[in-house]
Amino acid sequence: MTEKALRIYKEIQSGFEKIVKTYQLDTDAVTIKSKGLTPEEAIGVTSRRDYPILTGSEVMLRAEYRGAYGQAFTDAPADFQGTLRQVMDMDIVRDPHARGVYFAAINAALRYLKLIDHTVHCRTEEPVECAVSYIPYLKERFPGARIALIGYQPSILEALSREPSLETRALDLNPGNVGETRFGIEIGHGIKDYEDTVLNWADLVLCTSSVFCNATMDRYIDIGKPVLFFGITGAAAIYLLGLDRYCPKSS
Repeated sequence: MTEKALRIYKEIQSGFEKIVKTYQLDTDAVTIKSKGLTPEEAIGVTSRRDYPILTGSEVMLRAEYRGAYGQAFTDAPADFQGTLRQVMDMDIVRDPHARGVYFAAINAALRYLKLIDHTVHCRTEEPVECAVSYIPYLKERFPGARIALIGYQPSILEALSREPSLETRALDLNPGNVGETRFGIEIGHGIKDYEDTVLNWADLVLCTSSVFCNATMDRYIDIGKPVLFFGITGAAAIYLLGLDRYCPKSS
């Protein structure tokens, strides 16, 4: 893990601790519950079957705080039941299993405070509807941008591939995707092709917020060009860091 990633994690933890103090959240009496969801529990029954959660490369955790829910994608799942204080004390730097619980839990806590929304993944056909909505949104905000899509999200990649005014490249870390051509776009390697695609080529980075769980978020923060995050995993972290997210169909 890089020094920059360590600083970002510390900034997130410090920001959340300030929120807890400001709003006087009870860190001991209220229990956080976090569990892994089945694919059907997570996103329902979908017509397309190539989402990462359906292919076995990711698991979704759901945390509850005072009746508010937060979710997070992770490849290192862990069930948890304990206090908010225990969550705050988790070692998210060294323990990847703790990260999923932590980010799901702080999503739930900030959702309870109504500081954020869109912390529960969209379901059934909503992921496709979400992808379609990206095209006018991106064309308005970033007209003619060359887009680096970080993280294989098939609906978004397919939608982008059909829009000639938004030239797109895609990167992923899953060996099952890297080197494959999907919707006419070859999937590059998230590390090996990072500099060429993200730093040297792209005008806009469209990045999965799952990078907060796999500790690669440092590659997409303060890089001298706009980065737009999508997904529910980093909802609270993105709020605490003052970053940009678009996740229209989540709830």
